[in-house]
Amino acid sequence: MVRKAKPDLSVSIGNLKLKNPVMVASGTFGYAEEFRDFIDLKKLGAIVTKTITIKGRQGNLAPRTCETPAGMLNSIGLENPGIDKFIKEKLPFLKKLAIPIIVSIASEESPEEFAILVKQLDLIDEVSAIELNISCPNLQKDKLISQDASDTFKLVSVVRKITQKCLITKLSPNVTSICEIAQSAKDAGTDALALINTLGGMSIDVNKRIPKLGAWVGGLSGPAIRPVAVKMVWEVYNKIKIPIIGMGGIMDTESALEFFIAGATAVSVGTANFINPQASLEIIGGLNQYMTDNDIGNLSGIIGRLKTCKN
Repeated sequence: MVRKAKPDLSVSIGNLKLKNPVMVASGTFGYAEEFRDFIDLKKLGAIVTKTITIKGRQGNLAPRTCETPAGMLNSIGLENPGIDKFIKEKLPFLKKLAIPIIVSIASEESPEEFAILVKQLDLIDEVSAIELNISCPNLQKDKLISQDASDTFKLVSVVRKITQKCLITKLSPNVTSICEIAQSAKDAGTDALALINTLGGMSIDVNKRIPKLGAWVGGLSGPAIRPVAVKMVWEVYNKIKIPIIGMGGIMDTESALEFFIAGATAVSVGTANFINPQASLEIIGGLNQYMTDNDIGNLSGIIGRLKTCKN
């Protein structure tokens, strides 16, 4: 009996090289140190940090999370220590892991804050890539940058001129045309897209007749949004040639495979971390097994391989 070769799970996203395509999503994994006792962090494809702003933020009023059918609502509001404390207190632990570190960043008041953050991060060798979080729904703004194609183009263009590090632009599903926004980000020079951020949502305590979240509204995540996310990955993959990091309700290997088959180059695990910290590693193992069982040597044999009825 001929033993099959071990599948190759490595992928490239711009100049970012990953040994496997499974990372943990920003906002669900802290700065990794919080999970050190629950998971072998060095086995992850990459870690995406909690989003960082220039100044520290306390976040939104509690309660900040509540469960919903097949998902959860959150309105954390980008609580974070600010860029200087992140570099001094959080980054040293991340550096020791020797896996790609993707730092997620956002602005509070002005898009110019992105440029300030990127200039600082560009000087740090251990920062492998930068995620532009232009789609957080919890900052109580009338409009997100990622809800306007022109604003998206302007922002990505500015930061593209500052750094050669891999740029990943995280988009919102709360738009009329995800492809229009994705095209703008690509035209401006982003290396990849992260699809999707949370869907806007609200839940009400009917006995008290008050919102369940302190901020009233928040972002919906978990399995409830997976069909929306898979559809958007599929739409963008078929119209815009750029690597996609798929996310939105990935709980296990089967749900991760949906994203790869729809066209994602890599996936990011989010809400599942709150339930099962081992979910990401289980998915890596599950991908290995799926590829072995189906005699698939590398991920190109899965990515975008959705069959039509004619197939």
